[in-house]
Amino acid sequence: MKKALLVTNSGQSAASLASLISQEGYDSVKTCYAAYSAVEAAKEDEFDLICLNAPLPDENGIELSKRLADTTRSCVVIIVPQKNADEINDVLSPCGVLVISKPINRHLFHHFLQFSDCFRTRILRFKDENEKLKHYVENMNVINRAKLLLISCLNMSENQAHRYIEKQSMDLRVSKVAVAKQVIKTYEN
Repeated sequence: MKKALLVTNSGQSAASLASLISQEGYDSVKTCYAAYSAVEAAKEDEFDLICLNAPLPDENGIELSKRLADTTRSCVVIIVPQKNADEINDVLSPCGVLVISKPINRHLFHHFLQFSDCFRTRILRFKDENEKLKHYVENMNVINRAKLLLISCLNMSENQAHRYIEKQSMDLRVSKVAVAKQVIKTYEN
């Protein structure tokens, strides 16, 4: 289920933008009418898309879009008056915010949202891969620390320490990390 957060300043614009967003395949569109309520909504739930219709009643929307792009995993799109679009684009593009100028062309809006969805999917894939790599490195650090303790405390060679951890892992049917943690607990004092 694709979810969107719409931040706008009036009920009329909310209805038309929510309709446009729904037509793009977003099943749930939550609407907020102020920056503070949008920040709270983004903290409470994860959205695939956050669409801001600037200006907002309590701010111009630029700082909010920066903050949301920085603190969420959502695609952030801001809709701004055409006269300011280029300036705002120069400010927000480096932050990963997509800027759309008013009036909105349905065809272009469709392609902008397709692009942002594609971009978000790729970014999330990289973030997931990054998390897996971090976890792998953390595990390797634990195993290497255990090997070092085996080398220094029991005068094993690196190959012997490696083989010991692998053999214990197979014999006890636990992960190498679990064996390494037990080695660290036993020999680190």
